[in-house]
Amino acid sequence: MEHLERADERVFRAVQDETARQLGQLEMIASENFVSPAVREALGTVFTHKYAEGLPGRRYYGGCEFADEVEELARSRATRLFGADHANVQPHSGAQANMAAYFAFIEPGDTILGMNLNHGGHLTHGSPVNFSGRLFKVHAYGVREEDGRIDYDQVREVARRCRPKLIMTGASAYPRTLDFGAFGEIAAEVGAVHVVDLAHIAGLVAGGHHPSPVPHADVVTTTTHKTLRGPRGGLILCRAEHARIIDKMVFPFIQGGPLMHVVASKAVALGEALTPAFRDYGASVVDNARALARALMARGVRLVSGGTDTHLLLVDLRDRDLTGKDAEQALERAGITVNKNTVPGETRSPFVTSGLRIGTPALTTRGMGTDEMKRIGGWIADILERPGDTARIDGIRGQVTELCAGYPLYA
Repeated sequence: MEHLERADERVFRAVQDETARQLGQLEMIASENFVSPAVREALGTVFTHKYAEGLPGRRYYGGCEFADEVEELARSRATRLFGADHANVQPHSGAQANMAAYFAFIEPGDTILGMNLNHGGHLTHGSPVNFSGRLFKVHAYGVREEDGRIDYDQVREVARRCRPKLIMTGASAYPRTLDFGAFGEIAAEVGAVHVVDLAHIAGLVAGGHHPSPVPHADVVTTTTHKTLRGPRGGLILCRAEHARIIDKMVFPFIQGGPLMHVVASKAVALGEALTPAFRDYGASVVDNARALARALMARGVRLVSGGTDTHLLLVDLRDRDLTGKDAEQALERAGITVNKNTVPGETRSPFVTSGLRIGTPALTTRGMGTDEMKRIGGWIADILERPGDTARIDGIRGQVTELCAGYPLYA
């Protein structure tokens, strides 16, 4: 990075500081991961210079033969990985992928059914502060208070009552297996388009560690980071009959030229996801999450739904005098990075919350296993018991630093 250091020392220092932070802390935000050196190299290539509006073979600019090559690679690898008919790899984010899916099938003012944000849904599933909540008439389903799991009978009842034109399935903080077949049957019963937001669990689906939504959905959207372990960006999969409208909604409706350096990086990550090593990685992510959940519950930490089937778990702090915000800050002082999160039945502000969301993808990428999760679970429980104990937190910080040193991110 000698050029950056010479040209802009302040940005260079910020990059160095962020690198040190990532290397020296336990990254346990469920939506974050570490990409491979190859994915990072592709992201920094000369493809960042290239305008490539349109699709491979149908561009609005000349000089796109190599852009076509990498985009075709990304598309073919995506369809092979997920068993889909068609893929669009141009969305800049998961939110834009969802926007394209909405506008492919419905108009402003139409009714959608999505998961309640406080119960584990996402902003783009109908939150009033998001375009999805402002442009569409929203009805929500959620989880049962008693066990933190989706009540599919309630989903069907709400769908029959509100008759949505589109049902959005998926979550950003739901730790259990999603029954895409049940959602698909409900959508078919009420005549709704079925869209699945796979952002959090895409890598688990790709590796065979969670059932696939592709046979049950009209459209599947996802991010390419998180468990898929690629660059930040979006991806859309769909049935062949929807390919033309999906492509038109991405460009020219919501985006201009694709970020070709990101598309190239997506191609590399999708290639990695097709390997046996990636399937093994997904299995370890789930094993680690379950080991962490067991360690926390053994110490009396309450988890929404009583555990996890995926890469994340949701801590419910309402049984103790501690907010999600305070817990997040106490853990950060010990070098453990998580995020505050709402829980079902939430009464606090989203800026405060009553819960924590914790995930294992990034630490699994570093090579940590179930033994490390047991240790980390003990540290988290220690801090949640006494979040104001500076001496205890400092002691754990030293152990965190030692653990991180034993698992270098890039050897």
